[in-house]
Order: sequence, then C-alpha cells, then structure tokens
Amino acid sequence: MADLGQLVDSIEERSEALSTLGYRVRFDLTDGGSILVDATGGGVNVSTDEGGEADTVMKLSSDNLLKLVQGKLSPVMAFSTGRLKVQGSQGMAMKLAGLLDS
Repeated sequence: MADLGQLVDSIEERSEALSTLGYRVRFDLTDGGSILVDATGGGVNVSTDEGGEADTVMKLSSDNLLKLVQGKLSPVMAFSTGRLKVQGSQGMAMKLAGLLDS
C-alpha cells in the first residue's frame, strides 16, 4: 500500500502538466483515503480532502494510483481491467489520462 504523502508528492511533481486540466478530480483509494486534485484557475492544489467536491471521481488502489502517476500503468489498461472506476465525466478522465501519459 502506497503512502498518502508519497502519492500527493508524486501528483504534485506532475502539477505543470495537470495545470491545463481545468477540473477538480478526486481519487478515492480503495485501501483508505482520498486525494483531491483541484486544477481549476490555472494552478494545481493537491490535498487529502476526503469527500471534497469534484467533477470526476476515480476509484482505485493506492498502489495503482502510484503506478498510474509514475507512468508504469496505462490509464486505459487500468480502466479496461477494472482496476480503475470512473464516476462523472469520462471525457475529463480521458483528458487526465493523456496528461498523466505525457
């Protein structure tokens, strides 16, 4: 199980790419906790805000989120194999996937 602090740091390292997202995304971790990425307003704010309001919610394990952010797991593969579930805008989820893959 990946540490929440490590996940937040890994996402913050991608903040330059994520700043063009323009949405709020919450990652609900199946093994406990949530991470909210607020990329509205041109900047990126990453917090462990459980239940924070988001345009899209993605559910996955902390280990899979770390692999996703590090580029070791394809977002499309994670979704198609059931390791990633999306609630809300699927178009936004695809945009996020493209930013994580870059």
